[in-house]
Amino acid sequence: MKIKNYRTQFIHELTPIFDFDEAESFFYLILAEKHQLKRVDLALNPDLIFSNEEIQVWIAILEQLKKEIPVQYLLGKTSFYGLDFEVNSNVLIPRPETEELVEWIVESQKSKVKSQKVKILDIGTGSGCIAISLAKNIPNAQVFAIDVSEKALATAQKNAINNEVDVTFLLKNILETEDLEQQFDIIVSNPPYVRELEKQEIKKNVLDYEPHLALFVEDHDALIFYRKIAELAQKNLSPDGQLYFEINQYLGKETIGLLEKINFKNIELRKDIYGNDRMVRSEKYEVKK
Repeated sequence: MKIKNYRTQFIHELTPIFDFDEAESFFYLILAEKHQLKRVDLALNPDLIFSNEEIQVWIAILEQLKKEIPVQYLLGKTSFYGLDFEVNSNVLIPRPETEELVEWIVESQKSKVKSQKVKILDIGTGSGCIAISLAKNIPNAQVFAIDVSEKALATAQKNAINNEVDVTFLLKNILETEDLEQQFDIIVSNPPYVRELEKQEIKKNVLDYEPHLALFVEDHDALIFYRKIAELAQKNLSPDGQLYFEINQYLGKETIGLLEKINFKNIELRKDIYGNDRMVRSEKYEVKK
């Protein structure tokens, strides 16, 4: 069968579940991963065909997509901040909004003295996307990363090796941690922040397949991770050290209020590309003697 004809069939079978653009993006993601072909290759060679064996592979993938299993899990990889990351059901699939958080940190370091080391801690690293992207793009960075899941850390370690960066990974439950035991210039976290009451807003492909441990918090204490991390950051950030958070879009004011209460200064809230309150930067308050 001609690939261009199968493309039409593939998208047609998925459009009852996904919109056209998303279904089409799935097709080209799979085409690139399984056949090393891009959209332009198909445009330049409209008579390219799939063999019967290749069609069977596509049919199997299509059936999985109809169950709304994320295409990134089916392919076992995704792209984040220009790098390739292995992903599986033990880690969240990195989002474009988190790339914006990484960009904010990278940009903040461009004016710094290149020879001066910057010590960074990523809390709740998951696939390692934040820690590894920072290690790759800030040459003078010494990066550490924490997660409560051994399986997530195993995935993150593979991603660090594959992307040729040195990150120190630590197994730790941050809610049970009293001290981080060393000083950091930057602490960053994209912790669980989706409230149980927001579950109805979550798409099936996320709700049914991505790890709830990394997603959800109880309604009555939605900022539990932010409070704990901010308290630790006051102890373990260097003077004028920076704390970066990805946040729940509905809790921007509450997150700022929490940081103010814990004596952070120069607090800045930013929106993501979709116009939602999504990230906060603050600095450690240092008492002048």
